Amino acid sequence: MNEIRGLCHASHSALVVIDIQDRLAKAMPPADLDRFTRNVSVLLQGAVRLDIPVLSTEQYPKGLGETLPEIRKHQPASATCLSKTGFSCCSAAGFTQSLTELQRPQVILTGMETHICVLQTAFELKQQGFEVFVAEDAVCARDGDRNLNGLNRMRQAGIGITHSESVLFEWLRDASHPQFKILSSLLK
Repeated sequence: MNEIRGLCHASHSALVVIDIQDRLAKAMPPADLDRFTRNVSVLLQGAVRLDIPVLSTEQYPKGLGETLPEIRKHQPASATCLSKTGFSCCSAAGFTQSLTELQRPQVILTGMETHICVLQTAFELKQQGFEVFVAEDAVCARDGDRNLNGLNRMRQAGIGITHSESVLFEWLRDASHPQFKILSSLLK
């Protein structure tokens, strides 16, 4: 298969789930949170079925709580979860090493908050040479302006802003893929 830069490839991708935690979730607009958790869950289920590695982080879990149960239940048993106090995931001990060891040049980011932790992670990973994508419907912030600001800044910096459905279909690449029916049914 031809590898096309700018498209997500299942064999080159890693999925990163950033700080989807209890106390942070309570600060999100309820309608945004429902859509957001549904889309992150779809990406996680796609990653599991397509053997795409998953890393997740928790920002100061003692104060902000654990990853939401509705997200945790879709993470593969092999997912690496790291605690951090720095805003970029790259500040978490072992994060960059874990990601590098996967030998996956593409990183798809999901999580909270778009303009802080997602943005700082995206910039650092791009600086390290990763091809970075942010699923715009699988990130959120406390308000729409902050979310939009984060997405716009990342787009201007050359980060690929995409959609969870686009990522899923780029991973599949063809309706003849054995997982197509199962994964496309998650989008209904």
